[in-house]
Amino acid sequence: MADPHARPNITAAQALERLKAGNQRFLAGKAKFPTVQKEVLADLAKGQAPYATILGCSDSRVPPELVFDAGFGELFIIRVAGNVLGPTIAGTLQYAGSHLHTPLFVVMGHEGCGAVKAALASKFEGAEHGSRIEILLDNIVPALDGLDPTQTLDQLMHAAVEANVRWTLRQLHDSPEGRAALARNEIRLVGAIYELDSGRVRFLDDPAG
Repeated sequence: MADPHARPNITAAQALERLKAGNQRFLAGKAKFPTVQKEVLADLAKGQAPYATILGCSDSRVPPELVFDAGFGELFIIRVAGNVLGPTIAGTLQYAGSHLHTPLFVVMGHEGCGAVKAALASKFEGAEHGSRIEILLDNIVPALDGLDPTQTLDQLMHAAVEANVRWTLRQLHDSPEGRAALARNEIRLVGAIYELDSGRVRFLDDPAG
């Protein structure tokens, strides 16, 4: 029976290995969760203890549960265009840390991100967007400082997607809650990039990724 107050019995390193193994099964066409038993759903209704929290993009081509071959109750997922960090997103992440106690937090961007492309157009071409979209892009544009606009679009997009992930990670790292949790070795923050054409997840600063 699921304990609604349970902490996941797993370390951040083990959680990251589970994500990597799941992505490998996904790439190999050997996903293990085509269906879910009713008994599993009934047990999960009593509480959740996900092993990782993932902040990803809303893009319909990047569903984390499928990408990591994860079942019901395994991942706590927040999806927003451009995987940006705003007040409500930060609150949801804080909930994951203080109530669900997930040891691993992953910020996952993806190649070809439309939000990042729009932010590039705003910064380097003066493009204008709808008022609400502009608010969203304001969370991405600071990540693009230092990028070389003379690169090809493919090169610029590749660099911008990664810079955006790193920008969000930096904000999480520098938040009071993030600093405190990291100092206590309670969490690990990891960046990742999903490749649309292959389905592979590349973990940043990870030699095995």
